Amino acid sequence: QVQLVESGGGLVRPGGSLSLSCAASGPVFSINDAGWYRQAPGKERELVASSTRGGASTNYADSVKGRFTISTDHSKKTVYLQMTKIEPEDTAVYYCNAQGMTRTLTEFGSWGQGTQVTVSS
Repeated sequence: QVQLVESGGGLVRPGGSLSLSCAASGPVFSINDAGWYRQAPGKERELVASSTRGGASTNYADSVKGRFTISTDHSKKTVYLQMTKIEPEDTAVYYCNAQGMTRTLTEFGSWGQGTQVTVSS
């Protein structure tokens, strides 16, 4: 079973930067599509960044465009979210989702457990 573990969250000042990681473990052969979502208190989970075709195509929510970057290191089976020019509105629990193929060539789709990002001065 493929599991995703996020890390890198924490407390950051407005205007700062943070890098989130989402490491896939288990029988992962490839990560084809990935996404970073976030859920702020009292709000629904929203997609902030997505990557398809192994990272060849990326898309971002308007609220993070130009500030966040999603990338995939296929050798490490890890998806990253580089966050810059962080704003208080970015405070949320961040979740990663990845879909791909296992070594037995079956498809997988998994979610991480979430990592808290808190923006405060």
